[in-house]
Amino acid sequence: MSTHKNHPFHLVDVSPWPILGALGAMTTMMGLIKWFHLYQSNLLILGFTITGLVMIQWWRDVIREATFQGLHTQKVTLGLRWGMILFITSEVFFFISFFWGFFHNSLSPSVEIGMNWPPQGIKPFNPIEIPLLNTLILLTSGLTVTWAHHSLMENNYKQGLQGLVLTVILGVYFTILQVYEYIESPFTIADAVYGSSFFMATGFHGIHVIIGTTFLLVCLIRHYYNHFSPIHHFGFEAAAWYWHFVDVVWLFLYISIYWWGS
Repeated sequence: MSTHKNHPFHLVDVSPWPILGALGAMTTMMGLIKWFHLYQSNLLILGFTITGLVMIQWWRDVIREATFQGLHTQKVTLGLRWGMILFITSEVFFFISFFWGFFHNSLSPSVEIGMNWPPQGIKPFNPIEIPLLNTLILLTSGLTVTWAHHSLMENNYKQGLQGLVLTVILGVYFTILQVYEYIESPFTIADAVYGSSFFMATGFHGIHVIIGTTFLLVCLIRHYYNHFSPIHHFGFEAAAWYWHFVDVVWLFLYISIYWWGS
């Protein structure tokens, strides 16, 4: 039987990862419920382990299809680009919901919180201390990832590697500073709607920074092994788009929640 095909599309092989990924997600959700009610994290850890292993092996297969099997044609890559654009669009609306809640409560504080913003008794962070440093870190990381991207397009292997290394280091540095900020925080997520808005918005952004840093770390490893070429490197482009999105969200967070909201 001939394996020749007269179309540019990638018809995926049978894979165990979707069903196993669903199993991991279900186990994680059941583990969260058990943790919330019984304060036992064993099922949650199992769910995270299953999901993590599935992610690693599924994306390993995607990398193999793109890099070694040549299945990511121009038509397939175009579909991947639109998929990433729509994914980032959904993430934009995800964060809009947090900003909506924040401005709803801050522009018209209810009587339950004393009609003040921030509510009485809450001491907000100084926006020119760690928040400003984190802003400079993310803006610098946006420059370094752009430097890496242009180096890759110019087939400059060394500078592309340097740019990616710096970006990953800055991403890790940002996360460390945010963890320190949370530890030293004078209020908690339970402190009125201010605490809820602050920790939900900045916490989910922090998770996105960790995901983006991991994304770029994988790209760094792939670049080290020469998986990318000047004309075929969508994996890196997707990571760069995601990182720029994370940068822009942080600017809105800094201006609205840290600076204006304090």
